[in-house]
Amino acid sequence: MQGTVDGFRYGAVTPVAAYLMACLGGALGLRCIVRSLIDEESWKPGWLALGAASIGCGIWTMHFIAMLGFQVDETGIRYDTGLTLLSLAVAIAVVGIGVFIVGYLGAGKGALGVAGVATGIGVAVMHYIGMAAVEVNGDIRYDTLTVGLSVAIAVVAATAALWAAVTIRGFMASLGASLVMGVAVSGMHYTAMAAVSVHVHGNGSAAWAGDSPTSLLLPMLLGPAVFLLLAGVVVMFDPLLVLGDGEWSKSAVSPRNSAARAAKEPAPQHTSPVFGEPVGPARPRQDQHKAAAPHWAPPPGGEW
Repeated sequence: MQGTVDGFRYGAVTPVAAYLMACLGGALGLRCIVRSLIDEESWKPGWLALGAASIGCGIWTMHFIAMLGFQVDETGIRYDTGLTLLSLAVAIAVVGIGVFIVGYLGAGKGALGVAGVATGIGVAVMHYIGMAAVEVNGDIRYDTLTVGLSVAIAVVAATAALWAAVTIRGFMASLGASLVMGVAVSGMHYTAMAAVSVHVHGNGSAAWAGDSPTSLLLPMLLGPAVFLLLAGVVVMFDPLLVLGDGEWSKSAVSPRNSAARAAKEPAPQHTSPVFGEPVGPARPRQDQHKAAAPHWAPPPGGEW
């Protein structure tokens, strides 16, 4: 029996929430990557790892928030815990591969192409591992053409995101890039879900009654969501992460560097009032309040 698949059980709530989480993860990840590039003295591997974890958690959280709205009318749905957690690890790992490639090799065509393809395919693998975690009283089937389209969208979205990470420096530009990234990632998810059909085994509703995907997914979503909030706190309390490229260049001059530059400058020279030639370092002005010399007066009687 063909099942009736609905991906919007709660209307627009789950798509909007999923999109916002994808944008949040993308924005945090992009700013962390920029932080590793504009400050050579920062701990680059740490910032790249934080950026990869933010983007990966954002994509994974987006996927399973959207899956809260997925239902099959003829059967209940369960989720395999191990595969669900594996999909999170895959999301962070594959995004990390792409982030570290462009973080160290730049946005050249070769590096960007390899990183984008690897990350995009990895994101698609994460999606389908997450779908493998779905358990229904039936068989989940996919339309091959639509699956291929979803993988292509994932590759394009990943490549664009990595390009933006190493090219766009300004805060507002990064924010705009994260909004576009959220659209691409959400579009990939719902394109992939359009490929899904379910063949139900008999009347499965009675055997699976009472099972709710929220009982498993909501506790598991709590961890990545808290991580994204903490990463957001790190971004907001690091002023270098909210500055644009020009502002960063201005703020990069530290007091220590200013003092060192001043020490290298020659001392001002004192010039001769007659010849105008330097005669040595300028000396401090004499005390203006020094007592004046006593005035000489003639002796008594007017005699000299």
